[in-house]
Amino acid sequence: MHVLIDDPRLPDIRRKVEAGERLSFDDGVALYRSADILAVGYLANMVRERLHGNTTYFNVNRHINPTDVCVASCRLCAFGKRVRDPKAYTMSLEEVWQRAGEGWSEAVTEFHIVGGLHPELTLDWYCEMLRGLKQRFPKVHLKALTMVEIAYLARRTKISVRETLERLRDAGMDSCPGGGAEIFNERVRRIICDHKIDGNEWIEAARTAHQLGLHSNCTMLYGHIENEEDRVDHLLRLRALQDETHGFVTFIPLAFHPDNTPLQHIPRTTGFDDIRNIAVARLLLDNIPHIKAYWVMMTPRIAQVALRFGADDIDGTIVEERIYHDAGATTSQGLRRAELLQLIRKAGREPVERDTLYRPVQRTETAFTVLV
Repeated sequence: MHVLIDDPRLPDIRRKVEAGERLSFDDGVALYRSADILAVGYLANMVRERLHGNTTYFNVNRHINPTDVCVASCRLCAFGKRVRDPKAYTMSLEEVWQRAGEGWSEAVTEFHIVGGLHPELTLDWYCEMLRGLKQRFPKVHLKALTMVEIAYLARRTKISVRETLERLRDAGMDSCPGGGAEIFNERVRRIICDHKIDGNEWIEAARTAHQLGLHSNCTMLYGHIENEEDRVDHLLRLRALQDETHGFVTFIPLAFHPDNTPLQHIPRTTGFDDIRNIAVARLLLDNIPHIKAYWVMMTPRIAQVALRFGADDIDGTIVEERIYHDAGATTSQGLRRAELLQLIRKAGREPVERDTLYRPVQRTETAFTVLV
């Protein structure tokens, strides 16, 4: 297929992409600054189809946020609340287990579990939560706790991140989500999330998880005060760690939602911003298998477009999502499996239901089998 490329910086990048060569920092900045979004998308789709053909993945999952109490005061967050805030909540263990069992008749393959940095919930509490979930739902994959939460529990328990991860793994944690990475640049991080671990600590926690056999996802929060160079630096630091550990499964670019945060004066990202971040990620992250178009964040319609700009995954049913909706997201809090199938097919892609590690799932009316 012939595509007219108007940006003079893109032909050399196209040559590299067609040859399967790794793109540089300068290439990444050029992709972000190019006005030719269709050409950038064409290149990203070339890589996407080289890796995955026409397949688009989704899963049937549940989000569980055990608490919104958080000792951090990140300027990017509308979710976290202080202990004494009358609107704050903390589930009991029984409530977590009950919430996990509520909802769809379809069999769930994954629980996605993240929350605030609670000053009283202990590592033992989280281990008991995981054990209880695994006992009640032994076939469900537990994707739990960001690197930020893990590092916080390690600090509070006065043990290493490695030992913390080992205890969580032994209690039933199967993998980690990718949240809390935000932007690794320290200038930006001091402004938006100075109460969290720094970028190097996030990378080190992910490295340790991967060394222990725990896969994880990774993320980047864009659309606040960062610039193109900050984004490219972030992506290349993820790529470097993946070269070392091969532990990242999926990259998820996350648009900043400013509503109800101290940064609410910042305008929301546009659809162009969202699909460009998908495309640049697919082109730079040549060693991370999957790029996710997170429909909750970017809306189902933009997620459909993203499937032609480098994304091969559209996330899952979710059922209830609090973090983005507290920040003003107006998307549904959940989609049924049939709706996800329709979204993918209407975008001209072939849906494949997966588990957390991207093994195909064969489904009956009320149960599933992972095809290995």
